[in-house]
Amino acid sequence: MGANQLFRLGTGGSVDRGALLHFTFDGRGYTGYRGDTLASALLANGVRLVGRSFKYHRPRGILSAGPEEPNALVELRGGARREPNTRATMAELFEGMAAVSQNRWPSLGFDLMGVNQLFAPILAAGFYYKTFMWPAAFWEKVYEPLIRRAAGLGRAAGVHDPDHYEKCTTHCDVLVVGAGPTGLMAALAAVRSGARVVLCEEDALLGGRLLSDRRMIDGRPALDWVREAVAELEATPDCRILPRTSVFGVFDGAYGAVERVADHLAVPDPFQPRQRLWRIVAKRQVLAAGSIERPLVFGDNDRPGVMLAGAVRSYINRYGVAPGRRAVVFANNDDATGTVADLHAAGVAVVALVDARAEPSEAVRRMAEAAGAALFAGGAVTRVQGRLGLRGVEVTDAAGRRHALDCDLLAVSGGWSPTVHLTSHHGGKPVWDEARAAFLPPERLPPGMGVAGAAAGAFSLAECLAAGARAGAEAAGDAGFQTSLPALPATEEESTAVRPLWRVRGGRGKAFVDYQNDVGDADVALAQREGFRSIEHLKRYTTLGMATDQGKTSNVNGVALMAELSGQDIARTGTTTFRPPFTPVALGALAGHHRGRDFKPTRLTPTHDWAKEQGAVFVETGYWLRAQYFPRAGEADWLETVTREARTVREAVGICDVTTLGKIDIQGPDAATLLERVYINSWKNLPVGRARYGVMLREDGMVMDDGTTARLAEDRFVMTTTTVNAAKVAQHLEFCQQWLWPELDVQTVSVTEQWAQLAVAGPQSRAVMEKIVDAGFDVSDAAFPYMSCAELTVCGGVPGRLFRLSFSGERAYEIAVPARYGDALARRLMQAGAPFGIIPYGTEALGVLRVEKGHAAGNELNGQTTAGDLGLGRMMSKKKDFFGRAMAQRPGLVDPARPVLMGFRPVDRAARLRAGAHFLPLAAEKTAAHDQGYMTSVAFSPTLGHWIGLGLIAHGPQRLGEVVRAWDPVRGGDIEVEIVSPVFVDPEGVRLHG
Repeated sequence: MGANQLFRLGTGGSVDRGALLHFTFDGRGYTGYRGDTLASALLANGVRLVGRSFKYHRPRGILSAGPEEPNALVELRGGARREPNTRATMAELFEGMAAVSQNRWPSLGFDLMGVNQLFAPILAAGFYYKTFMWPAAFWEKVYEPLIRRAAGLGRAAGVHDPDHYEKCTTHCDVLVVGAGPTGLMAALAAVRSGARVVLCEEDALLGGRLLSDRRMIDGRPALDWVREAVAELEATPDCRILPRTSVFGVFDGAYGAVERVADHLAVPDPFQPRQRLWRIVAKRQVLAAGSIERPLVFGDNDRPGVMLAGAVRSYINRYGVAPGRRAVVFANNDDATGTVADLHAAGVAVVALVDARAEPSEAVRRMAEAAGAALFAGGAVTRVQGRLGLRGVEVTDAAGRRHALDCDLLAVSGGWSPTVHLTSHHGGKPVWDEARAAFLPPERLPPGMGVAGAAAGAFSLAECLAAGARAGAEAAGDAGFQTSLPALPATEEESTAVRPLWRVRGGRGKAFVDYQNDVGDADVALAQREGFRSIEHLKRYTTLGMATDQGKTSNVNGVALMAELSGQDIARTGTTTFRPPFTPVALGALAGHHRGRDFKPTRLTPTHDWAKEQGAVFVETGYWLRAQYFPRAGEADWLETVTREARTVREAVGICDVTTLGKIDIQGPDAATLLERVYINSWKNLPVGRARYGVMLREDGMVMDDGTTARLAEDRFVMTTTTVNAAKVAQHLEFCQQWLWPELDVQTVSVTEQWAQLAVAGPQSRAVMEKIVDAGFDVSDAAFPYMSCAELTVCGGVPGRLFRLSFSGERAYEIAVPARYGDALARRLMQAGAPFGIIPYGTEALGVLRVEKGHAAGNELNGQTTAGDLGLGRMMSKKKDFFGRAMAQRPGLVDPARPVLMGFRPVDRAARLRAGAHFLPLAAEKTAAHDQGYMTSVAFSPTLGHWIGLGLIAHGPQRLGEVVRAWDPVRGGDIEVEIVSPVFVDPEGVRLHG
């Protein structure tokens, strides 16, 4: 026995007594064993007080032994790994665990906020709707700050989470949720048929209630049968067992589950995720989630030392811990006799068995006699003594006499509620069963789901084993496998009789229905009196069933009380809506790797490493990281670098990685027809070996995107899009294919990542290309003119595609090769261009070149411009229909007064222009009424030697030579600019064509 573990039994339990673990709770050191939970280890050390309630700050102890725990919520670990609201009943003990109680100040034993108990009469249900109303000025200054400081449970770490999380998808024939006797039997039946099975169990060990109850199967301890069943499943290749995995939701086509991979470790191992989010796709599912024991509602039923009877058995039989020295058992069912037997066998004195039924079964009478416990038939616990820990109870017998009993443990049981939550995630409503005093699964279950065992209301072990075998065989059969029912093991007879007791009348103290939210029977009565009788209204008015336990121990009692008060049956009262998640899920698990910079993983171009060697400064463009500019020693700032790059392209030659432009392969007999319908201009007449500039509209007539599309064969095109709209255009084409024109014989696929593409631009670009292109291909202006395209080989046999395109206004080419050759191509181009003064240039210089040439880009394609606004109105064909054509003809979009794209240069050539500046008449007041447009893009032009800009201005073409003001209210600019043609350099296109 570990030091100071005064309540640890000398023998028994599944803990490893050879592995002593040290931990702290509120700074005080304790010991436990491997296999303990924090809750069992605290109980072994005699710690009963573990927390304070949310509203009244009442002392609270451990109520349960599983995920339904409403009281024992603690903070685990510290620093960046601090996690609030961890259920002590689910936290596996590890060496060095540091746990801290919550919701108290300055200490757990002396909590000043406990003064709230004195104000309980005015803190009843709905008090927040009725108070803090006057004076109105107090709300922001007094009430809200006080409420915010008092609200909430636990503290978030407030810093970056150092752990990482994974997401996985798995497919199976049969998913079994729960590995108790029902789930194990279902999994065995399914795997023996040859089906692929996934078995999920939220506990670290498989076995369910068999881990906690002293049961016999085939004349042997039930745990022997569990070990054999698990061994068979583990030896089956087509069975995946996921312990520590909570299935939290049923969604369309899949189940959501969280695997706690490393929560039982102080720090995850290197490269080990803390948690893993599973998406499980199964043909059929068997829900064997068991049931949850209900507490009884009586005065001061929340005191530390009051525990669920089934949880008491768990601590005795699984963990080898006696939760007390002297016990009273208070129940309304036969199942609680097992708790009396186990307490007695563990050496705990059972002072009394209080059975709320006037005529207990013979099994109850025999058990009380065997344990030497006084039996109070038709009795009830009406008073609890002790504040920080139970010291005794007062029992009122059937004749009304009161009996004071000394005890430090009160085990209560109000019956068992099937765990039906997952069955209702598709909108099904649980069905009330009067005989079982429980809600059973709805008639309309999620597709492919079967429910078995205690989750379906079969509470005896024999029923669970038989139901599991049937459910597993049926699920495998429905999935297409030949099945047969396995032989059922023999079990002992047992009684599960229950008679509901929804509350004890005449007791003293507050009787709690919902422990976590401090909702008592009086709050339910108040809600009924004030008209909140709908169970959904009751939940929101009183907070019954909210917070981390989601009412697992309280909802049925709350429903029953409202039914009683309203004079209607429980079936008619109904339940609240069950929604995912069934248990709390860490946000990190939902995000997986997608957080921080990985929220949208950065894509690297094929030439990224080469660009880094060249000293590139990078910028994010969409999902991509692109070279923005390439500074050299001695250059004062980015502007000097960009000016040099742009000038070199105009005078010699430069290369730029344009891989990030969207590339979509379009093939099929109707490929040209699809292009005709999505672009505003004509495409069927485009010859093979040629490319064309195109513009596509949204359905509302606004420009969606632009780019060039090349025809490689009669039935094959390659479309390019802007970087930022690559995915959007691909999605748009899929929409057009699948919904608008499914009759077209055409297929599209994004090939953006498959091809590395580099632009080679400048007067010397052809000379460079001649050194790259393999012999036999003529790149002269006559053989390969502007807007030509071809498939060829480069650099000695590497397959490639060559396009005579230009975004810069200079003679230019774009060469595409498979992505794995992109880095090598960049290096080869630099070698070939060295005699001609070749340089790399980035996106900034690219922007300068396009502004000089008047090309519209992202700033102009902002979703608010039409083709006419951009000066492309003549491209819109009048001989065909196309996507967006009808809406583009709306009066507002063809209004001659709409702002049109024009060029702007400062009257004072030394002045710097700013994008975003608004255009105003020279003498006009600076108001929105005089706003005539705005500057969309600006750049310093090395060719002209001053700043230039593109912008949208009303009646632009009619105002050439007019001077207006470019007013920038944000940065305080007010500059006179002249309206000019948007094409600043080579308006005749001489350089473009060579």
